[in-house]
Amino acid sequence: MPSPDFTDSSSRRVLVAFASRHGSTEEVARVIAEVLRERGLSVDVRSATAVDGIADYEAVVIGGALYTARWHREARRLMHRERTALARVPVAVFAMGPRTLGDEDVSQSRRELDVALAEVPEVEPVSIAVFGGVVDPAKLHFPLNHMPAVDARDWDAIHGWAAALADRLATEPPVLA
Repeated sequence: MPSPDFTDSSSRRVLVAFASRHGSTEEVARVIAEVLRERGLSVDVRSATAVDGIADYEAVVIGGALYTARWHREARRLMHRERTALARVPVAVFAMGPRTLGDEDVSQSRRELDVALAEVPEVEPVSIAVFGGVVDPAKLHFPLNHMPAVDARDWDAIHGWAAALADRLATEPPVLA
């Protein structure tokens, strides 16, 4: 009997779940899913609130925005709710947050994400990324609606992270039930 070929990722099912208030994290999740599909993975994209289980997936990507130094509540809830199942499959995590891509802003956002991930120590992500955030004052309430508009997303970095993740998932052995 031939040994399994883990480089054939065509049947690998991946869930990309996002937690987003104003839509920018969802946009990033959809771009990540598109890159994963281009690399031969079968991908479903869902809001974290719409995920009712991950048993049908061999890998999971969870993304959420950082608000007031905390990862989006629905991303954290999904991690807690599915912690046992997530501990058995490759998990990748991303956060949207810093208003600039300066080293200190990105490092601070990473520390905030790490606090959320520490709440579910049994889940060990295979990849973690922090991407620049978006501030659209028109979508915010007072006094935040007086902040300057910002879109710090680096689409090349997002594409690159998703491509590297797809390559990693293609070589990860499937989880045996």
